[in-house]
Amino acid sequence: MSILVVSGNPRAGSRTSTLAAAVGEAVAQRLGLGAPATVEVGDLGAGLLTPGDEPTAAAVTALREADVLVVATPTYKGSYTGILKVLLDQLPASALAGKRAVPVVTAGVAPQAEAAAALLSQLLRELGADVAPALPVVESQLTEAAALAKAYADALDTTSR
Repeated sequence: MSILVVSGNPRAGSRTSTLAAAVGEAVAQRLGLGAPATVEVGDLGAGLLTPGDEPTAAAVTALREADVLVVATPTYKGSYTGILKVLLDQLPASALAGKRAVPVVTAGVAPQAEAAAALLSQLLRELGADVAPALPVVESQLTEAAALAKAYADALDTTSR
């Protein structure tokens, strides 16, 4: 089994990306998986909109081949980022069937994070994923990424698949 962390922040190395990586590592450890691979969607740039772009095709392949996905995004206009949606739109219907997905969302305040997490969870379900409970995080908690990730992974139900 393999795990893939997808950071939908337009900026690589963002606090959302840092949290996503921490969650990916904690979930991988909890499930007994190897180190997660990572896709920084912001690094794909205009290639997301360019047919045949090799890095984008590799990201789509990684999404399709991973068994567990940690999909993270900051909240933009009450939802997930547009670049994350553009990447996920390249997957055919039911492409994530049989995969476990962990939605991770950051926002300025809890209600925004929770609302965006619900939307991201819905999108992942639409693609066929078995979606774990989301991890909505407010910006003031991002300095505690490792502790949040560990607590989330420790509470993760490893039996539902």
